[in-house]
Amino acid sequence: MSLTPDQQADIEAAREIRQQTLRPTVEAMEARLFSAHPVLDHGFVRVIDYMGDDAAIVQAARVSYGAGTKKARDDSGLIRYLMLPAFVARQGIRHRTSIVNVYSARYSILDREFYIPAPEQLAAQSTQNNQGRGAVLEGEEAARVLEMLKGDATRAYDHYEAMLSQEGQQGLARELARMNLPANIYTQWYWKVDLHNLFHFLRLRADPHAQYAIRVYAEAICEMVKDWVPAAYAAFEDYRLGAVQFSATGMDCLRRMLAGEAVTQENSGMSAGEWREFQAALAAKAG
Repeated sequence: MSLTPDQQADIEAAREIRQQTLRPTVEAMEARLFSAHPVLDHGFVRVIDYMGDDAAIVQAARVSYGAGTKKARDDSGLIRYLMLPAFVARQGIRHRTSIVNVYSARYSILDREFYIPAPEQLAAQSTQNNQGRGAVLEGEEAARVLEMLKGDATRAYDHYEAMLSQEGQQGLARELARMNLPANIYTQWYWKVDLHNLFHFLRLRADPHAQYAIRVYAEAICEMVKDWVPAAYAAFEDYRLGAVQFSATGMDCLRRMLAGEAVTQENSGMSAGEWREFQAALAAKAG
């Protein structure tokens, strides 16, 4: 949702306040605090608060003897080491979730703002992947789809407004009227999440194959996390974000390929979909 003049004034006022603290601070994150970073056509991401830094991660790991005289390069190496067993550790750790406080249409009226994809994002359904996109729509077909998206969103919001209390009429309750709102209407939420769970989210949503609309939000958050905990983010980027995972069958095919054997989908033991994913993973590593 676009910021109103009042919201922008609140942000500027918050950024004017200076407080002394004994908490660890990160200069790059202090520069980002409260500011809205645009995403998509009307969206944005803001950092409201953060806790700790790379040193806090290291301190937790070295709890038995503290930071001592360890150098920054040693801290970076420890963080990279800690990133490795995370995949196994999840088996014994209860999954941790984030805390979300969503702007509620039960109590407030949502603004007339919708996500309308840019023309280059209007892709056809993939003929090979039920969850994927195909070629980009062009010409009259693209214009027709855009007009329907805009028209349907506008009509739905018009009816939403008409159902609410108007000019002395009692109107429909907000909690009922909201069911008529389209899925592309903008909303807001406060998201409190630990770094472990945030990395898990970014691993899935910043992936090149993730849906575009969520991927651009994840990419914006990646830039913020990179400023916040640069050493931890570098390890995450190397071991998880930029890494690929192969199934047991995929590993068998990879060993056969390295041994010089010609491996095809027919002799791989994989389905057509699995083979496409395997080929994509090989291409990503080659790139």
